[in-house]
Amino acid sequence: MNRRSFLGAPLVAAPLALAVRPALAQTAPSELPPFHLGCVTYNLLKDMDLETIIQTLEKTGLAAVELRTGHKHGVEPSIDAAARARVRQRFEQSKVRLLSYGSTCEFESPDAAERAKQLAICKTFVDLAGDTGASAVKVRPNGLPKGVPVEATIGHIAAGLHEAAAYGATKNIEIWMEVHGRDTQVPKTAAEILRAANHPNLGACWNSNPTDVVDGSVKQSFDLLRPYIRNCHINELVSGYPYREFFHLLGASGYNRYTLAECAQSDQPERFLRYYKALWEAYAA
Repeated sequence: MNRRSFLGAPLVAAPLALAVRPALAQTAPSELPPFHLGCVTYNLLKDMDLETIIQTLEKTGLAAVELRTGHKHGVEPSIDAAARARVRQRFEQSKVRLLSYGSTCEFESPDAAERAKQLAICKTFVDLAGDTGASAVKVRPNGLPKGVPVEATIGHIAAGLHEAAAYGATKNIEIWMEVHGRDTQVPKTAAEILRAANHPNLGACWNSNPTDVVDGSVKQSFDLLRPYIRNCHINELVSGYPYREFFHLLGASGYNRYTLAECAQSDQPERFLRYYKALWEAYAA
């Protein structure tokens, strides 16, 4: 659902507003969940420079950001030491935490040279994270290559993740595997990859995929991946995905990190995020 359809459907939104308002009114700060709301620059913030991102998140009360590679903010491994110091200082002066970098590094290729290239890129993001004060680098599988045995691909991905996590540990930077890609986003497969990678500095980034949902519930998938979850991407809260159940599972498990909004582009991002935060608080209470 895009912003226009969400804000332009009063007959549908009215019952939702009536349901949400009492929850918001009755939610004291002590009743809010132990986890926090932030945002990914993909796609809502992708055309903003870094200063505008920080100001927008401060105005709307979002606590953290994941800077996805290739966006206008320009915070990439190519920037020099002086620029890295400026990025770090700007976040330290703000209310917004620079949480992570959203790389597109992936290790499923059957070509060893390509996997080595991806690992080298991942390491440059780890260095960037260390220099700018971020906590993690997100990587991803992007599916299972055709014609390659599944076990071999899982081995390739796991080996790349293990080495990336080992390098990250030397810099105190976590590696998060996004539960992503056709077939590899299936929770059972994602859990198998993470088990095979077997590194304490490696975790999962929950991605709110349709494949999480079994008979209307995410509990089965959550139970598979909970030991690994260190970050969460969430999307449109009015989408049919069982976010209320998911948030309650997170809270009951003691998760105290971040859920990052990864939403469609809006021509009124500040307005959209204010609505989004209100609904997030109602679902998470």
